[in-house]
Amino acid sequence: MGTYEDRDVTRRRFDVADAAPLLLDARGVVTSWTRDAERMLAYGAAEAVGTNLADLLTAEDAPRVPEVVEHCRRDGEWAGLLTARRKDGLPVRVMVRITSGRETRGPSQWLALMSELADAPGWDMSRTMLEQIVERSPVGIAIVDTDLRYVWSNAALAQFGGGPPHRRLGLRLADIQPGLDTEAIEAQMRHVLVTGESVVGFEHVGRVRSAPFRETSHMMSFTRLDDGQGHPVGVYYVVVDISDRHRARQRLALLDRAGEHIGRTLDITRTAQELADVAVPELADFVTVDLLESVLGGAEPAPGPLSASEPVPLRRAGHRSVDVVPRAVRAVGEVATYLAGSPPIRCLTTGSSWLEERLDPLGEEWVTDTHGGRRSIFLELGLHSAMIVPIRARGVTLGVTSFFRRRRHEAFDTDDLSLAEDLVSRAAVCVDNARRYTRERDAALVLQRSLLPHRLPEQDAVEVAACYRPADELTGVGGDWYDLIPLSGARVALVVGEVAGHGIDAAAAMGRLRTAVRTLAALDLPPEEVLGHLDDVVARSDHEEGIAPDTGATDRAQAGVPDAEGAAHARGPDATGPDDTTGTAPDAEETDGTRPSAPVTGRPADGSGAGCVYVVYDPVDGRCAMAAAGHPAPAVILPDGTATFVELPQGPPLGVGGPPFESVEVTLPPGSTLALYTDGLLADGVGAWAVDADRDRLRLALERPGPSLTVRCRSVVDALVPSRPYDDVALLMARTRRLGADQVADWELPMDPAVVAEARKAAMRQLAEWGLEELAFTTELVVSELVTNAIRYAPGPIRLRLIRGRALACEVFDGGATAPHLRHPRTTDEGGRGLLLVAQLTQRWGTRFVPDGKIIWAEQTLTEPPA
Repeated sequence: MGTYEDRDVTRRRFDVADAAPLLLDARGVVTSWTRDAERMLAYGAAEAVGTNLADLLTAEDAPRVPEVVEHCRRDGEWAGLLTARRKDGLPVRVMVRITSGRETRGPSQWLALMSELADAPGWDMSRTMLEQIVERSPVGIAIVDTDLRYVWSNAALAQFGGGPPHRRLGLRLADIQPGLDTEAIEAQMRHVLVTGESVVGFEHVGRVRSAPFRETSHMMSFTRLDDGQGHPVGVYYVVVDISDRHRARQRLALLDRAGEHIGRTLDITRTAQELADVAVPELADFVTVDLLESVLGGAEPAPGPLSASEPVPLRRAGHRSVDVVPRAVRAVGEVATYLAGSPPIRCLTTGSSWLEERLDPLGEEWVTDTHGGRRSIFLELGLHSAMIVPIRARGVTLGVTSFFRRRRHEAFDTDDLSLAEDLVSRAAVCVDNARRYTRERDAALVLQRSLLPHRLPEQDAVEVAACYRPADELTGVGGDWYDLIPLSGARVALVVGEVAGHGIDAAAAMGRLRTAVRTLAALDLPPEEVLGHLDDVVARSDHEEGIAPDTGATDRAQAGVPDAEGAAHARGPDATGPDDTTGTAPDAEETDGTRPSAPVTGRPADGSGAGCVYVVYDPVDGRCAMAAAGHPAPAVILPDGTATFVELPQGPPLGVGGPPFESVEVTLPPGSTLALYTDGLLADGVGAWAVDADRDRLRLALERPGPSLTVRCRSVVDALVPSRPYDDVALLMARTRRLGADQVADWELPMDPAVVAEARKAAMRQLAEWGLEELAFTTELVVSELVTNAIRYAPGPIRLRLIRGRALACEVFDGGATAPHLRHPRTTDEGGRGLLLVAQLTQRWGTRFVPDGKIIWAEQTLTEPPA
């Protein structure tokens, strides 16, 4: 930057008042000369007039005069820098301005004003510096005309392809770089020419010949060049190589994508395939992932290093190719045994990566041929560059990942290897997590399958179908269960429940509760008493394990909101078929009537806060008693197809304490269908919890007809639950039946010992009518003993009832409140042998209490020959 005085001198040197004027005719010939011009160039007027302007310029600028003249004719003026030649031969740099001179007399048409620049400070240095900037700049610079043909470029542009500047002149970009995507670049140039708007920061990705076979990225900026009248004459653009930055962004983007897509499930094979999918095509053209057999099975890899001198069998867990997978490649699930000493084996044994930028085209593949054919060579497979990275997590090698390039021309380099190692290390943690989960999940599945009913028992009270759909495997095996328990008097108990938590603990807690329910059901207790005893069992278990009760669940139960605390459950067996599809089940927490999605965490699966609904159905009179503990109320589908929900009081979840459980009793018409379900069937799949809306959805699904109860049960789940459900779903549907009048016989008996004989005779006549004479001896003894005991020990009326179903049930009702107990009399005792004989001669016997007394019963099988 010069001083103020310097800038002033420069300004004055360009003033019109300081310029040397002269006149030119239409051809550029001097027609008038002035003393100022004579002082500047030392030519006298006689010497200058009649001379062409070109003769007054140096040999470098003289050829430009016709162009200047033409420009003046077209635009009426011209301005620029020229170098004049003094009479003594010395060059003089001048600023020349030519304007129309039509007001002058004679042949003169143009007025030329010449301003000498020799005294302008810094001019020589500035021009030199500008030339250096343009010629020596590492940034590519070029000018194209309105036809996008090169008119000038600097030497640095050659590094981006296209050759030196003199080869570009008059050609377009597509002519000198035919393999480049020139359409996008020329589209930017046309936009700048049309609009005059500069384009800054246009990024172009491609391949150029000067950087062999490497993908490059260039940052380009375009500016329009205008003439003195503002008309576009071309485009000036610059190019900067940002390939390193571009590749760094690509690597970060690949790692980000790996974080999003690898490890979305806890399935080992799927995780391995996700690794291959992410790496192709951004990093490699062909990728294989091979894991040790023990890893796929969920077991710990064998201790100690593998032997590099022996073949090691691996199993192909995933592969991906940019096009067709090579024919010689092992399919997913097949065994891939690598040759001893091959690079994959060395990577397995050493835990170090291996890089080969250029494979031997005739080298054979490393996998041994298990099919008896010839092994392919790398040339046939189209492979020319390879990387192998061991899959290591927590200090253990789980397998190897092989990266190959086939179609790409560039070979792998150390940067690619570093990226591959980072990618595989992230995937290795996911594979190891999946391996550890597989081991626990397999154990939990075995436990859950052994605890859930494999086949629901046959009985005459209901036609039953069940469907179980587990949640996503990320949550692990859950604790939902269902059961059907035959009771005395042809009755059945229907049970559906769920345990909070997931994994082995949840499955074990579910098994404990299911066993406790079946044990309590054998006591023939009413539903509310069964849940009361079950609540005590859970609370006592929690107390022994030092687990505090979930008071929040009690509050929710008292508020009438079904509890769904804890995580969702996971995969489990379907009662009517194999495992169903999977889904995601976040935690559940009540807030203003909604249940938002949350991570799968929370309390351990201990049974505390578990939910259960217990239903007892009697096919003799159609009565149905039920009670619930922190569980949705059952639905009833009437014979006309309409569905309603039972108004069932909600008791607190099991183990948390609270008010006593209440039961309700309804009478169902024959052909009605009971639907018992876990709350996963009500969830809308995104965590929302709106009981009324979800009940409406469930009611509509239940009212849809189906060809069979099994199909109808599954269609309800399919309609309401996605393939990857929010929570575990268990649905038990039972269509009620009624025993006919010809299957039940009963008699009112007076309190008279003489009536025992009449009771025996009535029972024998009924057996003869039913064609069950082979059971006469045992039935006669059972009736005699039970009626005699009732007359001897119990007050009130006595009723005898025989029920013929899959078993012959003999029931004696009395008004007593004490239950008889089995004795083992000594040989000298005179009594106490009656119930012992009943227990020995019948299949089972027992006592159940009813509101006005008790019933002593005994059953004999009708499906097996009598003993």
